[in-house]
Amino acid sequence: MSLNMIKFLLLSPSFFIFYPSVVISQTTPSSDGGHGRWNLLSESVGISAMHMQLMHDNKVVIYDRTDFGPSNISLPGGLCRVDPYDDALKIDCTAHSILYDTITDTYRPLMVQTDTWCSSGAVLPNGTLVQTGGFHDGDNVTRMFTPCTNDSCDWVEFPEYLSRRRWYATNQILPDGRIIIIGGRREFNYEFFPRSSPRRTFQLSFLWETREGDVENNLYPFVHLLPDGNLFIFANTRSILFDYNQNRVVREFPSIPGGDPRNYPSTGSSVLLPLDENEYRIDPEVLVCGGAPSGAFQLAARGTFVRATPTCGRLRVTDQNASWVMETMPIPRAMGDMLLLPTGDVIIINGVQLGTAGWELGRLPATRPVIYHPSHPSDQRFSVMPPSPRPRMYHSAAILLADGRVLVGGGNPHIYYNFTNVAYPTDLSLETFSPPYLSPDYASVRPVILSVDETISRGQRFLVSFSVEEYLTQSVLSVRIIAPSFTTHSFSMNQRMVVLKIDDIIYDYTSSYTSSVFGPSSAEIAPPGYYMLFVVHSGIPSSGVWVRIQ
Repeated sequence: MSLNMIKFLLLSPSFFIFYPSVVISQTTPSSDGGHGRWNLLSESVGISAMHMQLMHDNKVVIYDRTDFGPSNISLPGGLCRVDPYDDALKIDCTAHSILYDTITDTYRPLMVQTDTWCSSGAVLPNGTLVQTGGFHDGDNVTRMFTPCTNDSCDWVEFPEYLSRRRWYATNQILPDGRIIIIGGRREFNYEFFPRSSPRRTFQLSFLWETREGDVENNLYPFVHLLPDGNLFIFANTRSILFDYNQNRVVREFPSIPGGDPRNYPSTGSSVLLPLDENEYRIDPEVLVCGGAPSGAFQLAARGTFVRATPTCGRLRVTDQNASWVMETMPIPRAMGDMLLLPTGDVIIINGVQLGTAGWELGRLPATRPVIYHPSHPSDQRFSVMPPSPRPRMYHSAAILLADGRVLVGGGNPHIYYNFTNVAYPTDLSLETFSPPYLSPDYASVRPVILSVDETISRGQRFLVSFSVEEYLTQSVLSVRIIAPSFTTHSFSMNQRMVVLKIDDIIYDYTSSYTSSVFGPSSAEIAPPGYYMLFVVHSGIPSSGVWVRIQ
């Protein structure tokens, strides 16, 4: 691409200019920033962050549940939720959801009408959050939240929209923009949003087969959309390649070695490792880490807390004879959240070292995050980070923010909010963890995105302009997109990273560079919607900017 063509496109009205502006709360250093750093954002936001979703306006929808009584934040304007079927509080004038602004470090209450406990969610291509299910009067409800430029937006609820009860279900955005909703307690089936007419439910016997008696150990199944359009579904210790269009199991993979269940309530976590469009053939890999041994839930209920599972399994799903490659974490962990970082590494954060998920069933908090480096030699893949001063156990959550920090909140191992005379009080705070790549030591090699096309078409070139003080070489430069996750119960639904193919780079002699990049090759690689785009240089990412894939 010629320099004149670059200049023409830079002046085009369709080229979006981005001026990065991020406000970070005052730091309380707990360690050398070169090894990661914890910052407390707020001692209390009024609710415990059981569920979190980052929106494309850099605001985070956070919600808890409604069936435990009042929260610590009031609804605005004298509003109250009236629910004659609520066992805890039939008239409730407190909020159980908030909208947190990551730029201004402020938040406001939102109003949910029905119980959102242990629900699921996904973001539509237009940026609207669709939240599905919950408990009691909320288990068949769909709720929607659409971002707005003022404070007028709030939850809109659609009672009885779902055909079946969705409590502990998993959602996945699909290539055509629909959402598939899989499973839930005693629901061995799936359905779609938007629903068909007449609405239909499809049986999935795999969920019945992986149920472990009354303990289950297959709730919140791990679901990943693969480049071939099929779904990878993991429940308990087993996994399948599933064609949801034909309601057909294409293939069953070997059980993960060791026999330890990985899903709720044993509660490990899982990610789909980055998909690299620069490779001749994309061979997707799934990583599953943590969990608890079979029987751990029953033992914890009787006061015996066994060691959490210390292993991770990595599976290349396209291999003809696919088999799990096992690795051992430096810290055993149940209820850990796994998030893709802009570098392509995976952070494992929150959780416990003893016990399982469930009320009062976890002990020995895992306060040290661990970063897993997928491309490192097998004996050098784990790095242990400094500890948080706050335990984040049952009903905590974590998400990646556009500036590269990890937002962490929640933690309530009690049926009700309980702040006194307990080992692990209910936590209403929000904090961030800044991974080592955010250290000021890397300022000279950190890219700053100057401009990027606002909308990206599949397979088409688009432009990214950035500056960097000490540019090294194109071989250490990449452009990546990350879909923001809906996180709850240690699984980050819908998150995925795509490493895009760079066509050309032009230097304008002022420490600025313009890169011509190809959009993702298919909707199976990157479903339509909003993504955070990062430029990564020598292992150091820029702040992310929002783009829309269509």
